[in-house]
Amino acid sequence: MRLLPAGPGALLVELGSTEAVLAFAAEVERRRSAGWDRRVLEVVPGATTVLLDGLEDPRGTAEELARWTATGAPTGAGPGAGHARTVEVPCRYGGPDLAEVAAHWGVAEEDVPAVHAGLDHRVAFCGFAPGFAYIAGLGQLGGVPRLATPRPSVPAGSVALAGDFTGVYPRSSPGGWRIIGHTDAVLWDPARAVPALLAPGVAVRFLAV
Repeated sequence: MRLLPAGPGALLVELGSTEAVLAFAAEVERRRSAGWDRRVLEVVPGATTVLLDGLEDPRGTAEELARWTATGAPTGAGPGAGHARTVEVPCRYGGPDLAEVAAHWGVAEEDVPAVHAGLDHRVAFCGFAPGFAYIAGLGQLGGVPRLATPRPSVPAGSVALAGDFTGVYPRSSPGGWRIIGHTDAVLWDPARAVPALLAPGVAVRFLAV
């Protein structure tokens, strides 16, 4: 773990893997719920980092974090949330890259839905577009390579794979991920109390329909 100052009131915690990020972020949430340093206003996970923002004493917090041993497991709650949860995402499997993904995994095309839906999926971090979540889990199969040339337009609701992550496109946009299905789930809705359907730490269960 490497601790770096990030402005006058924040720390960037560098970790070695997405799994370490999930465990560390869960530990922060566990300690916050127990009363630790409620001055941490935001916990922002990344692929291999966690940003802690809103600190009154970043140096003192860094000294304390250096003594931590993360024991928390991902809660499924997401930073700032109060209860663990699992989000089910119905998926109609199929699409232009299903055959390539099947070949990469060494399975038949018709087996891809069961293989993908059977993995343990959890949101690692969010970015790229409002509502887009990087859902970890593919690392169990060695990941999936991106397209050599991104598509100029990927339809909203596309379920796609790249590296160790699954993503669901909340709106039509360019993208280089391999499309294996489609969902009608609304990933981003500003009219909802919480616009994003998925948040860091949330468990995701894909349902083949």
